[in-house]
Amino acid sequence: MTTLLSDDLLATIRGRAAIHDRENSFFADDLADLRAAGYLAALVPTSMGGAGLTLREICHEQAALAGAAPATALAVNMHHVWTGVARYLHERGDDSLDWLLAEAAAGEVFGFGYSEAGNDLVLLGSRTEARPDGTGGYTFHGRKIFTSNSPGWTRLGVMGLDSTTDPEDPRIVHAFVARDAGGFQILDDWDTVGMRASQSCTTVLDGAPAPADRVMRRIAPGPSLDPYVLGIFTSFEILLASVYAGIADRALELAVAAVGRRTSMKTGKAYSQDPDIRWRIATAALAQDGIWPQIDQIAGGIDAREDRGAGWFRATSGLKVRATETARQVVDEAIRCSGGSSYFNRSELGRLYRDVLAGIFHPSDDESAHSQVAQSLLGPLED
Repeated sequence: MTTLLSDDLLATIRGRAAIHDRENSFFADDLADLRAAGYLAALVPTSMGGAGLTLREICHEQAALAGAAPATALAVNMHHVWTGVARYLHERGDDSLDWLLAEAAAGEVFGFGYSEAGNDLVLLGSRTEARPDGTGGYTFHGRKIFTSNSPGWTRLGVMGLDSTTDPEDPRIVHAFVARDAGGFQILDDWDTVGMRASQSCTTVLDGAPAPADRVMRRIAPGPSLDPYVLGIFTSFEILLASVYAGIADRALELAVAAVGRRTSMKTGKAYSQDPDIRWRIATAALAQDGIWPQIDQIAGGIDAREDRGAGWFRATSGLKVRATETARQVVDEAIRCSGGSSYFNRSELGRLYRDVLAGIFHPSDDESAHSQVAQSLLGPLED
């Protein structure tokens, strides 16, 4: 399996993670090092100047990065989502995002500006206005939340609703805006429990322009099997699962080390010899053992261009929920095994405990995933 992240690079990034968390600062040095390593072009085909990694391979890379610095991995994940979408389309004969692959190979950084407060439709609707500019392009007006990598992106993927061109047939417009084109404001409002270095600040779009050649799709609101939408959904869910699997892997590693170091005053033995502690470690490991085969199988299916149609929504939303919920369980068991020192902010496990909580807020949430599965089995709800 191809790897781009050396042990030395991961160690350097891990050494910065606690500082960024404590200072609530952006991972600028990490981003520069990852760019220099060719990591931003990991999914770009070799014929276009990239490393040509498969989705399955980048999942393992992202997990390793998350084990070193979860917030860095989460923010970089949004860039990989877009290169994943572009790769998904390219491999299926659609060259509409080939420009994105070329720009990623040249060092551009892509951000994901889709999340909106109160929008539980996610990709199926938008509170943001997409206003036609009269030349085939659009300006975007709205408020995007959880815009990871806010200080670092140079291109931002956005969506908004065009209800002006034909009020009887509104369309969701998917497009890209450039940082140097202006028309937006990034708020300094990222002061969170965890994932602090991601600096996923609120982005206020106030006329951010997308020229005609950066307008990718105009799709009717509601469910869609358009490859662009399917590429976004599958790439987002699978890559998110890998980040949280990486957090769980690291938490289990830290717990095993901790129980080997700690000694019971009662027995004089290491806690690794305590039957109750051993049960907890085994419980965490058994849960985590079920996640990687699912990531490999589902990511491998995308790589193999399997045609599951709407079944991909169920498969990938379920994967995301299982991975994030399992990660929370594993980190919790690790904390319980490792003693009160993990309650301090200086503890890496304590930081992972805070970081892993973010998994419940990413789409698809638990309710949405259950709705997907119920609909696939029982059909839609009756009016």
